[in-house]
Amino acid sequence: MPDPELPAEEPSVARPGRPDGRAEGPAGGPAGGPADGPSEGPSGSPADGPGYGPADVPARAGARTRRARAVARRRRGKVVKAVGFCAAAAAGGMLLLRGNGALDALGRPAAADGKAVGAVSPAADPAAPADPGRVLQIVAHPDDDLYFMNPDLRYSIAAGHPVTSVYLTSGEADGINAGEAQVAATPPDKPAYAEARQNGIRAAYAKMATGDRDSPWRRTVVPTAGGGHAEVDVLTAKPQVNLVWLQLREAGNVWADRPDSLHGLWDGKVPRLESMLASGSPVKQQFTYTKDQVVRTLVGLLKQYGPTTVRSQDPTPGRFPDTKHYTDHQDHFYGARFVQVALGAYAKEVKDRPHFSVQNYLGYFNGSLPSALDPDEARTKLDILDTYAWTDRQNHCGSAAGCGDLKVADHPAGNHWTSSINYARGTATSWLTSDKEHGLWAFKVLDGQLALWHRDGLLGAWSGPRLLPGADGTVMDQGISTVTLADGRIAAFGTRTSFGAKPADYRREVVYTVQRAPGSQEFGEWTVLGTPEIADENWTSDISAPAVAVDGSGQLAVYVRDGAYTLRGRVQSPTGTWGPWDRYGGSDLHGSPAAATDAAGRRVVLAATTKTVLGWAQPKAGAPLGPATATGLPAPALPITAQSREDGVRLWFRKPDSGAVGTASFTGDGGLKMTGLTEVGGLSGFGSVTASGHLLAGRSAGGQLGSDVGRGRPWARSPLMFVGAPSSTMNGKSTVDLAVMGLDGRLYVTSSADDPNAHLAPWQPAGPPNGAP
Repeated sequence: MPDPELPAEEPSVARPGRPDGRAEGPAGGPAGGPADGPSEGPSGSPADGPGYGPADVPARAGARTRRARAVARRRRGKVVKAVGFCAAAAAGGMLLLRGNGALDALGRPAAADGKAVGAVSPAADPAAPADPGRVLQIVAHPDDDLYFMNPDLRYSIAAGHPVTSVYLTSGEADGINAGEAQVAATPPDKPAYAEARQNGIRAAYAKMATGDRDSPWRRTVVPTAGGGHAEVDVLTAKPQVNLVWLQLREAGNVWADRPDSLHGLWDGKVPRLESMLASGSPVKQQFTYTKDQVVRTLVGLLKQYGPTTVRSQDPTPGRFPDTKHYTDHQDHFYGARFVQVALGAYAKEVKDRPHFSVQNYLGYFNGSLPSALDPDEARTKLDILDTYAWTDRQNHCGSAAGCGDLKVADHPAGNHWTSSINYARGTATSWLTSDKEHGLWAFKVLDGQLALWHRDGLLGAWSGPRLLPGADGTVMDQGISTVTLADGRIAAFGTRTSFGAKPADYRREVVYTVQRAPGSQEFGEWTVLGTPEIADENWTSDISAPAVAVDGSGQLAVYVRDGAYTLRGRVQSPTGTWGPWDRYGGSDLHGSPAAATDAAGRRVVLAATTKTVLGWAQPKAGAPLGPATATGLPAPALPITAQSREDGVRLWFRKPDSGAVGTASFTGDGGLKMTGLTEVGGLSGFGSVTASGHLLAGRSAGGQLGSDVGRGRPWARSPLMFVGAPSSTMNGKSTVDLAVMGLDGRLYVTSSADDPNAHLAPWQPAGPPNGAP
């Protein structure tokens, strides 16, 4: 039976439940259960602090990198004509694709001062390998990473990136480690259940990293910057894989008011949150944390590990429109808010560190969206969950507490969570753009600020990243969209999160900045467009990233999905003033909308639902947006991409359960009309697809970048690991540029001629190696 503390099932949208399909009780279900603690340093000494330090990366990879370089030198002449060895190949093991003759010069990377550089290296020794980048994941409970961040997690481990996962709570739930049939006969033991979940996580990570779930770990205790203690586990065979267990008390309920929780601590309902130590943990001394001590603890971990990529859960998952109940576990998103604050403090306080990007992941609501993973990826993800859930019941860990989480063993797939993955932000594909002088401009978020890169002309030197200052007490969210205004200036739109003195001051708003003049590297002050949401308490500031477009009359408009899952927008008048947040209707919208203009200059806006795609179109340039129109398309896997083409506005999407790419064209002729529905196919994968000219590119299986540079030709795969969405742009009439943000916090760019025999030029990093800002 459902737990009596929980109300009936949500009527409007499938409410996330336990993996076994039952309503989630006080235990919090699989995503609300125990969390593991911190991991140990490579030396096993508490004095070393948690984790595998950045300085260890070059020493361990040097011999392998030198051998790779020797092989690359022998092959270089056969593969790429008249180009130097691409720095990106050394940095990320990227595949060198043969460039067109006119673009071969792009294969030699240049530093910000225009001088050619060799292999990217953070060390003084030119023979030292490049920093591969470090991933730090921070989640509320043990299994949140396996359910909501995989397969990205597995891809990063397989590629050899140092990966550390931090678990905020112990996920002790009700302390009953048993399947549904054994619950009544199993006495509760919260420390033991927390230990069982730790054992399951260690087994799952060991299997991902080594293929052997029993691969041993070194476990130790380290003091935290918040005044408590953490357990740090280092995988002996792969010491770049760390687990950090902070072992705080969990809420034990998806959304019910539980003061002794991260939610209660955030809102000030309790002054301190107690620890919940797992049995068997080397941490033996109980402790408590204030709100500030949690933040200081996280800042300390960020200092120790120096990540270039940070993964976190969605801080604003939204609510069900009818009941206003959260669509995700309160530990998930309040834990993510603690991460936001800590990242802001870390970026401001610590100067001797690398730049970092952030990726947020959807939680429970994944189960109500079309499946993003192809069957093979879903099976592999489920296999890892089987290991965590201890489905074979063999006592391979030798622990009386158990070797895994039996609460999820009956249904380890959860609420279809193993068949999907979705990013909460950072899915826009218009962050790379060009100007009339063939210069390139890239806009991403680093260190919680808007970062700008610029290249003069087709073959000029790159400058950047340059961080544009933001307002105090705010951080930019991932996901920047750009648009070129009628006068040739570039405008960059995004959202930012504000933190005030009180919990109620937390909110998200749309902001933008405009180039001071065409071609100028100077941008104006931030303009705040606000939000259609009244307050965080109403919809947890759940607005999407903005979609922007300029119509044929020069009129600029911005659109977002609001917390009620409808379309809202503001339009700029010829005088430069902005109208109110208009309501454009629709329902059940998810992800971010996409906007572009057709050949007649009419804006077309498209948004995905759980069942189809809805569209809106202007009857003519300068006119108000028309009504929501059903397109008849089946529901795509999120996200979607729209681009202006000669045949109209072309929509690019992924088919559910396969990751194959599909496309259709829309125009505003006599209302919204669709033509040319086609399945392009390509490498299976998930996430955004970018399209420009003849080029298609997106994340393929394995996390690598897949690209198509001509119909009827096989897709190419580059082992470049990247964050968020790729972006591409036409540069003049004959060149396409493509860019990604690597896991090492660096921008990488390639180009291709727009012709039938096109190939991608070698990847090049933009600007210097990622070090201290």
